[in-house]
Amino acid sequence: MSTTPALHLLPLEQRRFNDRVVFISGAGSVGAGWGNGRAMAVFFAQEGAHVFGLDVKGENMKETQDLIQGFGGSFQARECDVTSSTAMLDAVNACLAHWGRIDVLINNVGGSAKGGPVEMSEEVWDAQIDHNLKSVFLGCKHVLPHMVKAQKGAIVNMSSTSGIRWTGSAQVAYAATKAGVLQMSKVLAVQYAKQGIRVNSVVPGQLHTPMVETRLAGQRTGGDVSTLLAQRQSRIPLPFMGDGRDSAHAALFLASDEARFITGTEIVVDGGMSARCD
Repeated sequence: MSTTPALHLLPLEQRRFNDRVVFISGAGSVGAGWGNGRAMAVFFAQEGAHVFGLDVKGENMKETQDLIQGFGGSFQARECDVTSSTAMLDAVNACLAHWGRIDVLINNVGGSAKGGPVEMSEEVWDAQIDHNLKSVFLGCKHVLPHMVKAQKGAIVNMSSTSGIRWTGSAQVAYAATKAGVLQMSKVLAVQYAKQGIRVNSVVPGQLHTPMVETRLAGQRTGGDVSTLLAQRQSRIPLPFMGDGRDSAHAALFLASDEARFITGTEIVVDGGMSARCD
């Protein structure tokens, strides 16, 4: 099981992202613990990156900022609606004005809504498209021109196992949008390969993140967190449930020079769940 690393800057010779600028959407968290965005922001900062973090609610990034600044890391927080093209462009320009470039883009925002096409309203469907898919499109739209100018860059998009298999409940919009993230990443990887830009995805499975306790339990089990965790664990071959740190480790690798020959693909982080045929 992933363990919490000592929260300090790594020695200079161990830093894979020293002085690089990493732009992360969804860098906050809805509660205490290791969500994907918080873990990625902290881990990139530990490796010497200048992290520019976005969240729709600025207060969601307070713990992220406190953790990073506590060990002397570099973090700038910006409240931003990632479904707004104007807001995203302004955020990208603010990052460029502060640090001059964006070396790594992490599109991390997402969230699920239950229901199939009959019971789901069109308003919920549209909101899911904006939240989970348009947000990734806008991040790429506004950052890619600067990476093309630099002739280098790495993009990591967060998908979900719901985009590749049934994961225990009907959530048609979430599944469709997360499948869309995967295919968008593949198309962009090929389109921008000659410009030195790599595009990959991380595919988290049934992780124990703050969102499970603050949102999903209320949607799925009437607020019973223990029951929901047991249901999710029952789908995982490994005898424990991962958390946001496990997604973060995958993102760190895909964004690093160690993955220099890896593009247009994904890492599944699900404890073996998607390998099951039942």
